[in-house]
Amino acid sequence: MDEDSDEALMLAYGKGDAQAFETLYGRYRTALYRYFQRHVGDAVMANDLYQDCWEKVIGARARYDARAPFRAWLFRIAHNLHVDHYRSRKPTEPLPPGLTETEEETTLPPELLADPDRARRFRAAVNALPEAQRDAISLRLDAGLGLEDIARVTGVGPETAKSRLRYATRALKQVLQP
Repeated sequence: MDEDSDEALMLAYGKGDAQAFETLYGRYRTALYRYFQRHVGDAVMANDLYQDCWEKVIGARARYDARAPFRAWLFRIAHNLHVDHYRSRKPTEPLPPGLTETEEETTLPPELLADPDRARRFRAAVNALPEAQRDAISLRLDAGLGLEDIARVTGVGPETAKSRLRYATRALKQVLQP
């Protein structure tokens, strides 16, 4: 195992190497925050879930098993926190609002930032996706996870994850066509 790999760094952190954690944190802070921000649409709640996720990583450092890729393990924690967040909400609360303009620059793919109309359509299309598809596309765009890891994170089979990505991608392409 490469000593600079995420897995090796997490194992080193589990043995007390604080610098290893700093390196992992630096690698994943933006993608992890984007993941939460895209799902909850509220910067304060996204920040709370983001902090909770890192606390869980810290708490589990000694139990980390390097057989699973660190990226998938981290986003599985994030996914579980996101699901728990919605399960704990009151049934009368509305679904999460769309992303606000101040969040746009951290949640849009860079190629959309140059065209405000396409960016608006993209945000609306992502927010309109069914939750399972939105989660799959967020794990692909924000976390950079592959199909197998998306399946592992969301607790479904690879074919289901592939289907969710396919439907989400198709819906987003339809909205973004000129």
